[in-house]
Amino acid sequence: MTILQNSRSVRLLSLLLVASLLSSCSRAPSIEVLGSFFPAWLVCFIVAIVLTTLAQLALLRLRVKAALPLLVYPSLAALFTFVLWLIFFY
Repeated sequence: MTILQNSRSVRLLSLLLVASLLSSCSRAPSIEVLGSFFPAWLVCFIVAIVLTTLAQLALLRLRVKAALPLLVYPSLAALFTFVLWLIFFY
């Protein structure tokens, strides 16, 4: 019975994988800046770096020390990038 359940889950997982690969975007999201088109994720990433720097300055001003700065600040940049993407382009 366990082998049968595993084969069903493998089939379902492969079906979901194939379905996600067959879907496509309706358009390539881009932003026009002075006549040149830039990918929207790049603009979101640049703004996220600025927001991460401001968050770092705020944490320094409040005297909050990050335990693992090599993990905290890239994670903040990724968080800001994804949030900006969802707010403006989704």
